[in-house]
Amino acid sequence: MPRLSELLPGEVDPGGLLDDLDAWLDEADVPDGAPFLVSPAQDYDIDLNRFFLRPAMIGAAQNTRLAAAGDLCRFLRFLHGSRGGKSWRDTAEEDHAAFLYWRRFDPAGPRVAASTWNRELALVNGFFSWAARQRLLAANPVPHRARRAGARWQPQGDGGPTVPAAQARDADRDQVRWLTPAQYRQWRDAGLRGYGPGGLPDAGFRGRWASRNALFADVMVRTGLRLAEQASLTVLEVPCGGNGQAYQRFWLPGAVAKNGSARWVYLPAALARKAGEYCAADRAEVIASARSRGAYGGIREPLVIESTQGTHPGAVLRRPGGGEVRVMLEHLTPAERARLLIPTPDGLEPAALWLGEHGMPVTTSGWKQIFRTASRRCERVGVMVACHPHMLRHTFAVLTLEQLQRGHIAELAAMPAGARGQYQRIFGDPLDWVRRRLGHRSAETTLKYLHVLQELEMQTRMELIPDDWDAIPAPAGEAG
Repeated sequence: MPRLSELLPGEVDPGGLLDDLDAWLDEADVPDGAPFLVSPAQDYDIDLNRFFLRPAMIGAAQNTRLAAAGDLCRFLRFLHGSRGGKSWRDTAEEDHAAFLYWRRFDPAGPRVAASTWNRELALVNGFFSWAARQRLLAANPVPHRARRAGARWQPQGDGGPTVPAAQARDADRDQVRWLTPAQYRQWRDAGLRGYGPGGLPDAGFRGRWASRNALFADVMVRTGLRLAEQASLTVLEVPCGGNGQAYQRFWLPGAVAKNGSARWVYLPAALARKAGEYCAADRAEVIASARSRGAYGGIREPLVIESTQGTHPGAVLRRPGGGEVRVMLEHLTPAERARLLIPTPDGLEPAALWLGEHGMPVTTSGWKQIFRTASRRCERVGVMVACHPHMLRHTFAVLTLEQLQRGHIAELAAMPAGARGQYQRIFGDPLDWVRRRLGHRSAETTLKYLHVLQELEMQTRMELIPDDWDAIPAPAGEAG
């Protein structure tokens, strides 16, 4: 669980909370994986941290919970460092206005994008609205305004539909950043594999995990999985080897998928073979090293797979005080999967597919750092392509939709009119197929990728307009 520090009131075991933090959190019934905020003095504010124990937050994806804790922590740090050490209980409207100026407009500040600010604003407003409803404050200090007709809104308890007044209106929600296949290969080869701008290996590159990192990125860009979803996969779920088919599919459980969007994932056969090679070489090496150090024996409350046989393997949680709890693999959350072990003839080993150099699962923050490092290396060697994990999901969506649309239109054009309706009823709409692969609940969310194709089509048509306008023939019937 994250340790996010902030000076907060409500002292609990001042100065000694972190001496045995795990035991204290168990006694306080804080669920595993729930974020919490503690002060630099190691104080735990019970009222504030109740915000992270609401059902809506406990049931959210791990990345959502961590982002919420980070956004709130950022505001509270600002109160302490720039507003005279204020508590969240004493926050006033002018404090939030100062935070807005620093985050977005201060020349010495971070100058965050409108979309980032709107996300942070929504979280901070949500926290103070909740605190006001709980009567922890007299009122929400985040100022509101009446919503515009047709806009998304949040109701306030004492008025009509409103939105936070500081909401940025210049956020482009439909903007999608993606890479062409050539751009992706440039970024992967230069940033992750250590190639130079000419496409040849750089003898000075010292990235030991280049093959694993490149494979991870390849799987993301070819499946459209979210970072947290892919980082939580186990060797019991992902096909690692060939079976003679072009694609192998595996089931992504709802406990791992964002918003419970369980679905089939289609993995190209070439990547399944590479996954098998990674498991037999790099992964096996780090497991052997970690096992020799006794690393797996020190995992707190390990979950041990009973049997890997059958289609629904289960795990056993052995309680320190005695007794066992049995749970199906597909019901385990990402946090539980991080301590999931498989018994083998050589001893225990992690069930997680993606392991770091110490033999433990690579965290989502670890993967984000790998992507940032890769993009910085690209810049150093003159490859001007940057990438973050979610951009690979966008890339999968845009390229897959384009190929499906092209094939769909070609099939329909070759059919007689009477057969087209039957074909569409059977094979559906390409946009809906991509929606299912991405795990979107609504096709409206997926529509933004169709907008990208429309922009590409418009760009192509604009390029056909000659530079010399005098060369464009006048429409029929007009004088020259």
